[in-house]
Amino acid sequence: MLVAVAVAGLIAGVAGLSIAVVAHNRVNQVVDECGEMLRRQLQLASGAVDERALRDLAIVHYDALKEMSGHRSFSLALINAVGDGVVVSSINGRTETRTYAKVVQAGHAVEMLSPEENQALRAARLGKGPIVSMDDPLPDFGNGNGDRTSTARA
Repeated sequence: MLVAVAVAGLIAGVAGLSIAVVAHNRVNQVVDECGEMLRRQLQLASGAVDERALRDLAIVHYDALKEMSGHRSFSLALINAVGDGVVVSSINGRTETRTYAKVVQAGHAVEMLSPEENQALRAARLGKGPIVSMDDPLPDFGNGNGDRTSTARA
């Protein structure tokens, strides 16, 4: 009985240590990304960059439709230093192509974004472009779905 309790305690301790290591690594990643965002904002505040010029972009290629493979669809985010810009998406199928453009203000989309559009916008805001994939780990901004609520506008 005492051996079983000791083994259970050892397993719980190892599991807790593993969770702590994963959490520590994620915290370090978030701290690094926050530092990069602050550095980019300081460049803007110091007047070292033209806030109206498009400076950040990212593109995500993906298969939007099951009928066609080869990552022919894409979402492209183009934003300036203050986070204003556009996300353009092209959904390509065998018989038709659909293209969408969504406005971005202050780093947040005015309309709801797809996961691929959101990934492109997040990558552009972090300066991780030009080419990113859906598997690249990027932090969420705002409420997580990339849209702007009516109360967020001022």
